[in-house]
Amino acid sequence: MRAIKLFLLLLISFNFFGCKEDSKVVEDTNVEPVITTYYLIRHAEKDRNDPENLDPELNQDGLGRAIRWERVFSEIGLNEIYSTDFERTMMTAAPTAVNQDLIVKNYDPATVNIEEFKTANLGLNVLIVGHSNTTPDFVNKLIGEEKYSAMDDYDNSSLFIVRIIDGKATDIRLKMD
Repeated sequence: MRAIKLFLLLLISFNFFGCKEDSKVVEDTNVEPVITTYYLIRHAEKDRNDPENLDPELNQDGLGRAIRWERVFSEIGLNEIYSTDFERTMMTAAPTAVNQDLIVKNYDPATVNIEEFKTANLGLNVLIVGHSNTTPDFVNKLIGEEKYSAMDDYDNSSLFIVRIIDGKATDIRLKMD
């Protein structure tokens, strides 16, 4: 019995001390991935009665759509909402911002630094409200490829979803009519 105990002690010692060169650093597989999700929409239907007005508000259909967008996003815990500085985009974002108790932040699509934007919103759920040309362009910048062209001027129902998981982007375009 004593010989067995001595043998087991030697075996344990050999395994503990004798295999130093075989020890490996074990990576932590319990690290949660960093997931950032962007929801990009174009503003809702604008008032087209005055073609000279470069900053029109939403028409009645647009107000209804802004409310429907709020319902869509009410199921998503948004962390940030961005909008261009136009009446129609701000009005589109407003119901969602009120419902989620968020302040809409303005952005300029012509000057936004996409890498800084991605870093500032890392791990968040973000709504971005833009225009028929800026929304697809923003999606393209987020995914790193020229995939989407400008939207039809009457397309107010497209929803682009870009999800970036540990730096790898996926995207989808949905119609929400």
